[in-house]
Amino acid sequence: MAKNIGYDDTPMLPDSKWHVHDGKRPQPRVVTPGTCSTQETPGKAPSDAVVLFDGKDTSKWVGKDGGPVQWKVENGYMEVTRTGNIQTKEHFGDCQLHIEWAAPAEVKGESQGRGNSGVFLIGKYEIQVLDGYDNITYADGITASVYGEYPPLVNACRKPGEWQTYDIVFEAPLYEDDKLVKPAYATVFHNGVVVHNRVELLGPTGHRNLPNYDTPHGPEGPLMLQDHGDPVRYRNIWIRPLKGYDE
Repeated sequence: MAKNIGYDDTPMLPDSKWHVHDGKRPQPRVVTPGTCSTQETPGKAPSDAVVLFDGKDTSKWVGKDGGPVQWKVENGYMEVTRTGNIQTKEHFGDCQLHIEWAAPAEVKGESQGRGNSGVFLIGKYEIQVLDGYDNITYADGITASVYGEYPPLVNACRKPGEWQTYDIVFEAPLYEDDKLVKPAYATVFHNGVVVHNRVELLGPTGHRNLPNYDTPHGPEGPLMLQDHGDPVRYRNIWIRPLKGYDE
């Protein structure tokens, strides 16, 4: 006989088929947590994550015009080589993304010309990658900004050449026909520090333009990494598609 683990005489939760403390409500899936990275060694992804880059190859990515990736892969990382942006073959929507990157240890240039790249959620919403350590640029283009929309709450940059982490929770926008019914939202941790707390995005990001949602698009798209001409490195990239409760 099954042990009584809950109640069926408590109030119903709003917009739900479950009672408060309902013993019949499905249990959450068991996930083995990942491990933390160090400067020397990348950590391990959670057991339910989709590992997009493990330091060995770019088999889950495509390069310019859908061709093979031309970025350099060595020593557990891939590096921009001025051969164009790359993006994942698989498409994602609402997600938790973990990605690690390092700007060049040798400092060249200033402002936007220093360690520039970008992480694009569903190929349209950029979280800026930049060497922002002791480097002044426009605030909505500094490291970890939602490019052209929101500066980060703080500048949490490590020194050039050191590995840095982004942990991003992204909620894709939703359209009904051509009408926006929910905008995109993003929560971003830079090196473990909250720099965006579920900010409402103004639309797909861009350069020198006002973002908007005038052009409808689907709820999923590729993860894209930008080739801005600087030899930025990436490692330990994984993503967890997010599903609703009880799914």
